[in-house]
Amino acid sequence: MESNTEVHVESARLQKQIENHLGIGGNSLLFEFRELDNKTRLDLITVNPRHSQSFLLHTEIGYDRMDVLRKMLTYVQSYRDKESSYTVQWMAREDKELQTSYFRARNVYEALDKLYFGRDMNTITVFSVVLNPVS
Repeated sequence: MESNTEVHVESARLQKQIENHLGIGGNSLLFEFRELDNKTRLDLITVNPRHSQSFLLHTEIGYDRMDVLRKMLTYVQSYRDKESSYTVQWMAREDKELQTSYFRARNVYEALDKLYFGRDMNTITVFSVVLNPVS
C-alpha cells in the first residue's frame, strides 16, 4: 500500500508529465477528479486563455486517482495517432465574435460533446464542424 505522500508525489509527477506532453500548463489545464460507483473519473479540461472558455480534452475512468492519471498519460501520448482533428466554429450567446476551436475526437458527435461539456447547449451556437484533412 502506497503512503499518502507517495501517492501525492506520484500524482503530481504524472500531472506534470501530462501537461508537458500537451504543452499546456498553469491555469489552462484542469484535472477534475470525481468518485463514481467505487471508481474514479478524471475529466481533463482545457481553458482557452483568449476567450476564457473551457472544453473537455478527454475523460478516463479507473480504480483510483493513480490509475486514471496513468490512463490519461497513455491517452495524451497516443491520441493524435488514433483520433481525427476537427475544427469547430462557434459563438457564445453573449458574444458577437465567431470563435474557432480544435478538437481531437473519434467522430463529429464526440467533438461536439467536448465543445458542450459542462454547459447548457443553448449558450453556444455552432456554425460549422469540419473534419480536417490528415497531414
